[in-house]
Amino acid sequence: MPGGDIHARMRQVAREVDAADDLEQAGDRICAAAVELLGGHAEAGISYAQRGRGVENIGATSDSVRHGDALQVELGEGPCLDAAWNQEQVVASDLAHEERWPRWGPTMVREYGITSMLCTQLFTTREQLGALNIYSTDRDAFDEEAQELARLLAVHAALTVAAAQQVQHLTIAIDRRTTIGKALGIIMVQHDLDDARAFAVLQRLSRHGNRKLYSIAEEVVRTRRLTNIDS
Repeated sequence: MPGGDIHARMRQVAREVDAADDLEQAGDRICAAAVELLGGHAEAGISYAQRGRGVENIGATSDSVRHGDALQVELGEGPCLDAAWNQEQVVASDLAHEERWPRWGPTMVREYGITSMLCTQLFTTREQLGALNIYSTDRDAFDEEAQELARLLAVHAALTVAAAQQVQHLTIAIDRRTTIGKALGIIMVQHDLDDARAFAVLQRLSRHGNRKLYSIAEEVVRTRRLTNIDS
């Protein structure tokens, strides 16, 4: 693809990602663009890891990508893990003769016909890691131009994940405030209290029960009653 066309497609990718309904849809669109731009009988996926929660796909163009990523986690080896944890970019030109991942590489060749890999780190922090993973059935499929394109796509992917997390955190905060507000309304009506005294009741129960205030509010909304109001 000529340079001008690449830049035009990258701008289109940015618009498509911004218009996505959720993180998974945005991830799928980035992966689809990677396949279109890189070619070489490619398939793509985005792996995302949170400390203590394993690795999951937030975008993929085929089941072989999902299986390949999952197998790396199962075996504890592979280019996506190396890219997510240790290196900015990992290239494998011939998995049939790759010594870095002696179990994962031959399995991918044998079961899925995958012979080349290009994995690019999205971000790495103390709590989360990510990589854009591109699989190909062609040997030596990813030249320097492909590697640079993958870096550009990885930037979009990293920004998408960051933006989605901000929205998710905001949504959770709004939902929790709404739940607490509903609980206060129930307490005010049932016990003839004003809003300040109703909130003081929730705070007292939170302290005495060593529970988060939101957890108590959620229970009040679910059961439509408040127990141990005098405790």
